[in-house]
Amino acid sequence: MQALVRAAGLGRGVLGLKPRVNAATAMKDGAMPSPFSLTRTCGYATEMTVREALNGALDEEMARDENVYIMGEEVGEYQGAYKITKGLLQKFGPRRVVDTPITEHGFTGMAVGSAMHGLKPVVEFMTWNFSMQAIDQIINSAAKTHYMSAGQINCPIVFRGPNGAAAGVAAQHSQCFAAWYSSCPGLKVVLPYSAEDARGMIKAAIRDPDPVCVLEHEILYGQKFTVSDEAMSPDFEIPFGKLKVEREGSDVTLISFSRGVDLCLHAAQALESEGISAEVLNLRSVRPLDREGIIKSVMKTSRAVTVEEGWPQCSISSEVMATIMEDGFDYLDAPVERITGADIPMPYAENLEKMALPQIDDVVRAARRTLSRR
Repeated sequence: MQALVRAAGLGRGVLGLKPRVNAATAMKDGAMPSPFSLTRTCGYATEMTVREALNGALDEEMARDENVYIMGEEVGEYQGAYKITKGLLQKFGPRRVVDTPITEHGFTGMAVGSAMHGLKPVVEFMTWNFSMQAIDQIINSAAKTHYMSAGQINCPIVFRGPNGAAAGVAAQHSQCFAAWYSSCPGLKVVLPYSAEDARGMIKAAIRDPDPVCVLEHEILYGQKFTVSDEAMSPDFEIPFGKLKVEREGSDVTLISFSRGVDLCLHAAQALESEGISAEVLNLRSVRPLDREGIIKSVMKTSRAVTVEEGWPQCSISSEVMATIMEDGFDYLDAPVERITGADIPMPYAENLEKMALPQIDDVVRAARRTLSRR
């Protein structure tokens, strides 16, 4: 394995690693800082997009740790298919921002081998749909190595890219992989919603000694969020397995992750006009899952609705509902409702695509249903 890694040009000496630098030092020395981190360095960015949050966090982690490198299709010269890696090639060079051929199985295997060798790769999938080409490397190589080596070999690797339903890309490019990967022991699976989520979770993922899947959402990349002063710290991390209460409420709990949180927040606003107080939970992490946080909210509201874009069978909603039934059944005043994507491959036609995905009105109606049951 080590010989393969060296032959591929990914050994420590071959990477041409440099001492850690920060943005200010880089500018002083004439190096090109990330265009997104420049905004933050100037100190006037109270808002940022999810794209900017990811780019800035990757920039800081690569400067912090010389073993971190990025690998994937079009991550370098093209600046990333979704511009998440914009400016990083110019700052860190081609040995740490590695453009690959179109061979997910091949470059993922090389990255896994380099992680076992002591590096910290961040593998970008242009979309998580393409990760299916590399699923053997993710599951059988990365996820299981620590267990099968009796704890002797770690695999500190991050797999990241856009996940979930994009717009107008049909069945083979528009699906959620949260349930697929969260079912595998040895992996951690996180789905950021806001810019603060994205910044804190990608940093935590890179610093984690085990494989982490970061499932972002293409439609959220350009959405702006307010970021706290605490989150702007280079040492900011969001621990896995801890949900966030995005909105306090007392009548019903709306539980979701990634873009589904946006639906829930809009639904909660609509319900408020009807005198219904909805609490919105942002799971953030689906493996590990914050079971205690879910039950704590259900104890307060006695009613719950789960929301996700994925298919209903063997879904994240299924696991959340099982958790509530096992540990929170005595607190329920009505059955748990769930809203998921339709149990079909994603249609291409715009009107059918909309019908196949959860909408705000679907969440509102589900909340009303559970509240009508006494």
